[in-house]
Amino acid sequence: MKNEHAHMTECAAEAARIARSISNGQLDTATTPCGEWDLRGLINHWVLYTSHGLEHRALRKDLPDELTTRDFTADADWAQSYAAQLDRAVAAWSDPAVWEGEIDLGGSTSPASEIAAMLIEETVLHTWDVARAVGQELQLSDAAAAYVLEVIDRTAALYRQYKGFADEVTVPASASVFERALARSGRDPHWTGA
Repeated sequence: MKNEHAHMTECAAEAARIARSISNGQLDTATTPCGEWDLRGLINHWVLYTSHGLEHRALRKDLPDELTTRDFTADADWAQSYAAQLDRAVAAWSDPAVWEGEIDLGGSTSPASEIAAMLIEETVLHTWDVARAVGQELQLSDAAAAYVLEVIDRTAALYRQYKGFADEVTVPASASVFERALARSGRDPHWTGA
């Protein structure tokens, strides 16, 4: 749990940094690597699941309807609110006991450690999506990138089954660990929006 929580903390801090870099003008004009989402829709999904969802899973609570229908970007200070919520979410996972046992997913359960791993994975992937959409680069340590790649290798088949990942993208043998992680999640590491 110690290493995983360190990765969660790093990824959350990077998500907050990217959020703070986004101008209001980009919300309605930037294209995203996620063909079905414009930037505002992607950000709302990102904020909901990587901060509120992250905290609610730790607390073993369902997300309230009020959150699932909210346009977080309607608030002028949405990025600051997101950063604060990320801090609360990471704090909720700081207790080793939270990583133990199962989390109810509404009809089925999964180990808390696996849910946390998938949420870290989602945080990184959607932070990259948003970063690319606004011309930023995601900065991730080698250790965190290797962790995310390992999680993607474990979960890619499940994500593809539910249309969460596109088909794997081919990358050269010289690709970095993080580029390989992106490619295995169905993302083109060199996407530029052009």
